[in-house]
Amino acid sequence: MTSNTRVVVIGAGLAGVRLARRLGELGTPVTLVGEEEHRPYNRVLLAEVLAGRYTPDVIALPAPAALTRARVLGIDREARTVECADGSKIAYDRLVLATGSNPVLPPLRGLFTPDHELPEGVHAFRTMDDCLGLSKAVRPGVKAVVIGGGLLGVSAARALAQRGAQVMLAQQSERLMERQLDPSASKLVRRHLGDLGVEVHTDLRVRDVRCVGGAVRSVEMADGYALDAEIVVLACGVHPRVGLAQTAGLQVRKGVVVDDELRTSDPYIHAIGDCAQHDGNVYGLATPALEQADVLAELLAGRVNARYTGTRSLTRLTLPGQTAFDLAAFGETEALPGDDVVQLADATRGTYRKVVVRDDRLVGGVLVGELGTVGALARAWEGAEPLPSDGGPLLHLLTNDGGS
Repeated sequence: MTSNTRVVVIGAGLAGVRLARRLGELGTPVTLVGEEEHRPYNRVLLAEVLAGRYTPDVIALPAPAALTRARVLGIDREARTVECADGSKIAYDRLVLATGSNPVLPPLRGLFTPDHELPEGVHAFRTMDDCLGLSKAVRPGVKAVVIGGGLLGVSAARALAQRGAQVMLAQQSERLMERQLDPSASKLVRRHLGDLGVEVHTDLRVRDVRCVGGAVRSVEMADGYALDAEIVVLACGVHPRVGLAQTAGLQVRKGVVVDDELRTSDPYIHAIGDCAQHDGNVYGLATPALEQADVLAELLAGRVNARYTGTRSLTRLTLPGQTAFDLAAFGETEALPGDDVVQLADATRGTYRKVVVRDDRLVGGVLVGELGTVGALARAWEGAEPLPSDGGPLLHLLTNDGGS
């Protein structure tokens, strides 16, 4: 590629901004297109804005100079232009889709108004506008129901509780954060939320949203039990935002399919971040998005040997405050038959550490509280090197707080 190559990036989230910044550092000009009116921001920290710990400017990302605010409606692959809602067109030589993901809106009765809008008091929790709308609605004593007990639901419930709301969290499956945590760690998360006054219900499916005069008043469970609600937060996960790619005729499965050079089925179009599917994986996490942006920056700047081979990502949840809570999980946290498991638990201090070893290799772990060992454990996991057979060094890894 030459310095005259026109690189256009659609999406001003973590992945898009990182790519634009890296390309700028490597001397490749880029046009970043974002549709939100706010400055680009770190979506991972929205819960801290909701909790009142940070203001929006604190989580702002350093935006590149060439940021165009526009909503892209389509891609003309033959002409190599993107078409914007205001009628303008932006020409590209290389196009990058960093369109992120959309919140999953569950199929609940009464969830949408006749105009297909969410009723007053019902909020998704994905964008800065969602966060600011929620912040405006929260007041001490307000009755809030959070639907979804994954990472996002737990963060939202805690933030609302810190703002003085009466919070009930409804999780359809049997435990909180089931994708990341084993049952023991999940219980500690539940206990932490309970200490903050959050009422947690698992194995509970919400069926209906009841509204009066266009505003939510209650939610009804599958068993007929109804809960008063002035605020309902939808934290039911996300799905890759692939509409542009589909309309343009690119290969899409769960996400936009990309190869090791992060190319889509069109060699002039790439995809990174939450919308991209590499080697069957749609990560939906910050670390893989940033790594993909770094690799693609190298490729677009002419470093032909750069390749993306996947990310072994660690989930980290830090909930600061008077009752701070730290959690980290990586790899497979549930043991299979034949696996070796090492666990250390301290109920008084609320700490828990567990690692799973298979064929003398560390394949996963979960730590709650006092995360001093997480760095050493993550390195052992990422390296995938055989562990000494006597188990001593593994126990040392699990207990050595200097390992981070």
